[in-house]
Amino acid sequence: MKFTVSEIAQMLDGTIVGNDTITIDSAAKIEEGRPGCISFLANSKYEPYIYTTQSSAVIVSKDFVPKKEISATLIYVENAYTAFTILLEEYQKRIASGKSGVEQPSFIGENSQTGENCYRGAFSYIGKNCVIGNSVKIYPNTYLGDNIEIGDNSIIHPGVRIYDNTIIGKNCVIFANTVIGSDGFGFAPQTDGTYKTIPQLGNVILEDDVSVGSNSTIDCATMGSTIIRKGVKIDNLVQIAHNVEIGKNTVIAAQSGISGSTTVGEQCVVAGQVGIVGHITIANKTKIGAQSGLGKSIKKEGLSLSGSPARDLNEHLRSMALVRRLPEIEERLKDLENKHETSDFQGQ
Repeated sequence: MKFTVSEIAQMLDGTIVGNDTITIDSAAKIEEGRPGCISFLANSKYEPYIYTTQSSAVIVSKDFVPKKEISATLIYVENAYTAFTILLEEYQKRIASGKSGVEQPSFIGENSQTGENCYRGAFSYIGKNCVIGNSVKIYPNTYLGDNIEIGDNSIIHPGVRIYDNTIIGKNCVIFANTVIGSDGFGFAPQTDGTYKTIPQLGNVILEDDVSVGSNSTIDCATMGSTIIRKGVKIDNLVQIAHNVEIGKNTVIAAQSGISGSTTVGEQCVVAGQVGIVGHITIANKTKIGAQSGLGKSIKKEGLSLSGSPARDLNEHLRSMALVRRLPEIEERLKDLENKHETSDFQGQ
């Protein structure tokens, strides 16, 4: 798929310095560009590459001032990184929009309906009483149970499994092999040492603009709903347990796990390999560092936490600095003890 620089600038509300008729057929890192590519410059440490890049065009922020001549056409925008993301999203949409129709074999159940311009890949299965919106893409080898709703322009990638009664909003993307709506981990201990399964009767709701990475799992609620609010971005290999609620525009990195009935606020950042216990509440704009373990509610907004157990980031960093000095501190204590013992001996 090809765009002219002029079309790209119009799409990004940008200003062109250079040739606006150049055709762009691909995107590339600024240091790896070639003719026909478009790149972006958002980090000043990559600025040297803009003077040597072979890319035909480069997206730059409006405050960028060149220090020497640049052969590439420049597109000035408010924020280069955001603009480049918008461009890639548009490119992806146009590629995806080329998929339509029904490949065989595939199955759709009784009383289920699909909107206009949908794509259903081979070996996809849609159960009974499902409502699929316009321009939804359901790739091969996907399973959708009964009573499922999927909003317009959502994409369900290959191998995804979506259980009964799940509701997915508009413009959502579910990546390969993710499971949504499987049973939560609910077992009641018995007096004889066995465990009795607690039926999981709720569902999962994904609001608009949610992205869920590959091989992640979102469990259905025991009762009610597990809810992923608008704009949430979930990485690969993330576990979200039953009755969890994730607030708007929160991001969760890979290998993190959130236990049942926990509420995570809006605009939070959960880094990789974070473990969060159940039945707690996390305030808006909380940031939790990688490999942290959070065991209690966070009531104050905007805190940065790290460590296991998680605590204030600055406190954690001070503690880690002391830990690195423990061998030195131990030696100093030994010296003090030896001096004290020698002093006591000489005083006798």
